Amino acid sequence: MTTAAGPLRRSLFRKYFTTIFAAVLLPIIVGGTIEAWLGYRDQRASIDSRLLSEARASSERISSFLNSIIDQMGWAVQLPVASVSPEERRFDALRLLRQAPAITEFAQADRQGKELLRVSRIVPDIMDSGRDLSREASFQELMENGSRFGSVHFSRGSEPYMAIAIAGEKSSTGVAIAEVNLKLIWSVIANIRVGQKGHAHVRDRIGRLIAHPEIVRVLRGEDPGDLMAVPERPAVADDITQVPVGSNPVIVRRGDSGAWVIAGSAIVPGPNWTVYVEQPLSEAFAPIYAALWRTGILLIAGIAVSAALAYVLAGRITGPIRLLEQGATKIGAGQFDHRVRIDSGDELQELAERFNTMADEIALSKERSERIARLRQFLAPQVAELIEIEGSEKLLESKQADVVVVFGDLRNFTAFSAKAEPGEIMAVLEEFFTVLGQLVQKHEATQTGFSGDGFMLLLNAPVPCDDPVGLAARMAVDIQEAVQELVFRWTSVGYGIGFGMGMAAGAATVGRIGYEGRLEYTAIGPVVNLASRLCSAAKDGQILIDAATARQIGPAFPLDDLGERLLKGFEADTRVFAIKMKEGRVCE
Repeated sequence: MTTAAGPLRRSLFRKYFTTIFAAVLLPIIVGGTIEAWLGYRDQRASIDSRLLSEARASSERISSFLNSIIDQMGWAVQLPVASVSPEERRFDALRLLRQAPAITEFAQADRQGKELLRVSRIVPDIMDSGRDLSREASFQELMENGSRFGSVHFSRGSEPYMAIAIAGEKSSTGVAIAEVNLKLIWSVIANIRVGQKGHAHVRDRIGRLIAHPEIVRVLRGEDPGDLMAVPERPAVADDITQVPVGSNPVIVRRGDSGAWVIAGSAIVPGPNWTVYVEQPLSEAFAPIYAALWRTGILLIAGIAVSAALAYVLAGRITGPIRLLEQGATKIGAGQFDHRVRIDSGDELQELAERFNTMADEIALSKERSERIARLRQFLAPQVAELIEIEGSEKLLESKQADVVVVFGDLRNFTAFSAKAEPGEIMAVLEEFFTVLGQLVQKHEATQTGFSGDGFMLLLNAPVPCDDPVGLAARMAVDIQEAVQELVFRWTSVGYGIGFGMGMAAGAATVGRIGYEGRLEYTAIGPVVNLASRLCSAAKDGQILIDAATARQIGPAFPLDDLGERLLKGFEADTRVFAIKMKEGRVCE
């Protein structure tokens, strides 16, 4: 016995040692590599997204700043030039200067370029000077290609300025030209911080610096030569000052201090300036470098841990595996009382305990399934499940209860079965009871049994429900509509089968009847007889109810009063109603 088991233990040990070692080590290597790559990619994507988001937000704020000036200027070109007096024109211009502090000088002219007004914060105002503005660049750009924004220039060699010109919608409204001090854009750029050392700046279409957190650099009037752009390796663009259409808006370059930075850019629509938001590369990728160091340390530790773990687990796992295998074989053979005992004090012992728990649960599940199977012989599936969950069959004991009884019966089925083949008869019944079974389960009714081509259903027993009459009416309508579709198909092949239903609500004695091995849950009482007689009196497509049931239904379902009828087994006439179907008519 020992000789035979020795080689097996050595074989299992080698097998599990190799498997566990590889299973522990390989995921660490692969996971570390993937984590490093994904960490770089995610961090780069996060940096790109943050830089671009800041750049685009700054672009939008600058664009909003310029558009607000244009909106203010729009009031000056709404009326025809001839309809506004010089004083009114000057008053509007002064009001514009108050509302737009960035405007240092404002001028109006007609469409030919003749100056009508010039108002300035620095020099005296000029009225009707007649000066020819058609030679000025801002006026020419406006008239030739509709450009609203002129080139950036530096007044007195320091502060950046730009001309903004707009024209009215009609040729008689003239042109407005404003000189705008761009130093106010500094407040937008100065508030942008990315990390500890990241910042933003703005350059015009030819690369001149017009906004920077260090405003002295703007006042010095730095030109494109001050920006030493070194594109990302491999090269993405030749010049950081303007990102070409279709190129990467985030690149790596040398910063102002000579250190590598990563910069995102966005275009300011209109003047075609470029907003740059940059962050030192060492700061941006610091989390990636730290993650790479951690991954390397984990790889070295993983090799040592995986070897030790594989050796220990391979030695302890072979014996418990045999016990588990034997237990599985016995439980598979139906010995649910068998127990696997492992006293290793680790996960294998826990596995054995769970294995034993599983055996108990399988035994209980089997017993429960057998009980439910017995209950389903005479109860709806959901009722059987409920009784099983409750753990008691007290719900099935005989008692007096208010129930709703629903009967249904196929019309002319006896004549049909006398002429049809057995296969045709069984096919019709299979279709009929398949549809019936689906709807009975849907509405959670209790099916007491079959009577060839008919059935009897109970609601509110053995399990009580809310609004049993309304629920029964909805169920009856659904059943009638579904069976009428079958009737239409049966009629098309010449079977001549119809379907009628009867329903009544009232007190009845409910409980189990039958004998050992064959029990049924049913109801006994006048309400059962009434529902049965109403079903017998119903024609194809009808659902008949009595007056008491009709009062309980109320306005929820449209009813037809069919008058007094003498039902078999009842001495007095019974007032009968029919539930209208969706088409709003009842078969008479």
